[in-house]
Amino acid sequence: MDGVFSLRHKHILPIMAFPLASPILPMLAKRVDAIPSGAGFSFEPKWDGFRCILFRDHDELLLQSRDGKPLDRYFPELRAPLLAQLPTRCVLDGEIVIVSPSGLDFDALQLRVHPAASRIKLLSEQTPASFVFFDLLAEGDHDLRDEPFTTRRAALEKILAHTKPPLHLTPATEDHKTAEDWFSRFEGAGLDGVMAKPLTGPYTPDKRTMLKIKHERDCDCVVAGFRWHKDGPNTLIGSLLLGLYDTHGTLQNVGTCSSFTAAKRKELATFLEPFRVTSLADHPWASWAAETTGSRMPGAKSRWTGSKDLSWEALRPELVVEVAYEHMQGDRFRHLAHFRRWRTDKSPADCTYAQLEVIPPEELNKIFPTNR
Repeated sequence: MDGVFSLRHKHILPIMAFPLASPILPMLAKRVDAIPSGAGFSFEPKWDGFRCILFRDHDELLLQSRDGKPLDRYFPELRAPLLAQLPTRCVLDGEIVIVSPSGLDFDALQLRVHPAASRIKLLSEQTPASFVFFDLLAEGDHDLRDEPFTTRRAALEKILAHTKPPLHLTPATEDHKTAEDWFSRFEGAGLDGVMAKPLTGPYTPDKRTMLKIKHERDCDCVVAGFRWHKDGPNTLIGSLLLGLYDTHGTLQNVGTCSSFTAAKRKELATFLEPFRVTSLADHPWASWAAETTGSRMPGAKSRWTGSKDLSWEALRPELVVEVAYEHMQGDRFRHLAHFRRWRTDKSPADCTYAQLEVIPPEELNKIFPTNR
């Protein structure tokens, strides 16, 4: 999870006698197109949660986000099991996730970043979080960051050998076929792809020395609106608003498509002009907007966007676009989709959820026991 906390929360991490000084920015990954076939890698699922560096010194505990901010107050239910099961002095890298019957629930994680302690406490009881560990930076006074990953992994397995939920050790394998199998099956559990870590590599904070292989699939969507680009209101298109029809024939907003060049943004403004509507009376999203097209899209406002302008303009739902997407979060694209081409041969009515690949989340039952 990218550093979303920097937008609203400016806490300063406390100075404590941890084995390593905080903050430590986590080791990062660069994207590649395929799982590397050569030897020398350890493969793991890519978790879709909040990246977290954990620091412990006896009863002192610090959960640090990817961008160096404290997470402790948002996950109070993790404190007791962390203190009960981890070594008294350690620093670990991992991911905080929330598991639902249908897979990992990133939306539930986002709800935790709330100013009211009472709200956080309620959510911690209703949708408790889990902590998945995948690296060990220090144990006792032993700094392991310069050790090869094989050494760190062996030490991590040792200290987590008897942990119980909500703490978990991520699965890992050096077998390429197993990694390929994970890549095809884990997506149904809400996982985000596969990570490849060099077996001999040290822990390198804030450097992209790991590899990530993420899912990318095609989908044909209805274009039902757009947003202007911040640098060119009324002249440059910022993003397209995408829709898919559900089983009831309702056009649902599934996300946005962006990442256009400046020239393409200008070209799109001209191309979309004939499809613009001045009244939402017959638009499928009319009930989600006020009287003008300057209203906000349903679900667009979030705690991460701050004062960002999310106003939108309506289009007749007649255009179909093919986009590339990584995976779904519920009934929406988890990340921005990427424009591929216009589908003039495709009817908007054919743009349904049925075209999406859905894989049962069976793997989560193995990793996260249901009898927590």
